[in-house]
Amino acid sequence: MRRSLKVSAFVAALALVLAAAPARAQAPDPEAVRKEIEQLRKEFEEIRKQYGARLAALEAKVGASVAAQPDPLAAPAAVPAPVVADIQPPPTPASGGTSNAGASKIFNPDIAVIGNFLGTAGRSAGHPDPGKALELHESEVSLQAIVDPFARADFFLSFGEQGVGVEEGFVTFPTIPGGLLLKVGKMRAAFGKVNGLHTHALAWADRPLVTRNLVGGEEGISDAGMSVARIIPNPWFFLEATGQVFRGDSADVFQSSQRSDLTYLARLRAYQDLGEATNIDLGASFTTGHNSAGVTNGVDLGRFTTQLFGLDATLRWKPLQRAIYHSFIARSEFVWSRREQGGGPQSAFGYYVSGDYQLGRRWFAGVRVDRSAHADNAGLLDTGQALVLTYMPSEFSVVRGMYRRTRYAQQTRTSSEFLMQFQFAIGAHGAHPF
Repeated sequence: MRRSLKVSAFVAALALVLAAAPARAQAPDPEAVRKEIEQLRKEFEEIRKQYGARLAALEAKVGASVAAQPDPLAAPAAVPAPVVADIQPPPTPASGGTSNAGASKIFNPDIAVIGNFLGTAGRSAGHPDPGKALELHESEVSLQAIVDPFARADFFLSFGEQGVGVEEGFVTFPTIPGGLLLKVGKMRAAFGKVNGLHTHALAWADRPLVTRNLVGGEEGISDAGMSVARIIPNPWFFLEATGQVFRGDSADVFQSSQRSDLTYLARLRAYQDLGEATNIDLGASFTTGHNSAGVTNGVDLGRFTTQLFGLDATLRWKPLQRAIYHSFIARSEFVWSRREQGGGPQSAFGYYVSGDYQLGRRWFAGVRVDRSAHADNAGLLDTGQALVLTYMPSEFSVVRGMYRRTRYAQQTRTSSEFLMQFQFAIGAHGAHPF
């Protein structure tokens, strides 16, 4: 500002000089010129003093105005009570207001819907569950979210032609002291591998014979209860121990008639990398509880129990440089069942062995061999073989064809069937156990 005032004074003095130029041209007397210059110098000095005084006054005024402004770093002054009472809270999503993406994530869990359409053709030869020619076998709705920094909730609702049910609904507490992982709610028991998987997560269009005959079929061992798991530190391999207790009602495997008829389960799982591209997963499971033999009008007169012991093994190969094009998974599960009943205990055994090879980025081919006795009659033995071809356009859809050949103990003819499966998913669905 000071520079602009000086420039203005200089311009005024120059204007006076130019105005006097004609006079000097008419009277080029040196003495007169000297007097005029002296007069101009005095006038210029007077103008400079005037502008200096005005500039000082203006700077004083501006400084006073700045000093009157509040310090932004200072603590805010107290707001009078009437003003606070008039302030309205910001709108929230619950009251119909807008919210950013982070806030909406807090109030809305991850939601997904998975459809499992199944078509069956061929000769069932008295299959206990032949199914229909075409059916939307199952629709699963999942709701998953973090409850707070200490818990996570997972709910899976199953919609089928028989109705709607809660397939799983539990809360997980991962920060329990002692390195424990606690789950509470309804869940699939950690018995083997297949029992803990949802239908859409299977590598086949159905479940193996040993699962249907000894471990409760498609529903499997699934009940309300509590689960505690802990990793056992050691210098050799990953080792995890799991203990579970359930109410005691799981399909046709366990049935409780008293409040104390609980089902108990223990599992030990080991995992080890055999190389950069190969790993092996081994597990041993045991469960015991009361069965339905001898139950009359809800009262278990015989107090019969069922024990299941299982071994499972999974071998995976996935080369690092060609991981999206080629892989191989070999699975096997062996189950021993001892069921007490009125005619004497029945000891049954069953297993399956399968292998799945990835032919390309989206194509998979597999084979499975089944063999299983019946839990309530160990003399009845079912055997089967299956060929599977799977096409996965993306992670959200699966098209699978499966040829199943089964020899049921109670039938004289062999069942020969072809199953066509279409799976499709929308929404965010969490990963299943490894």
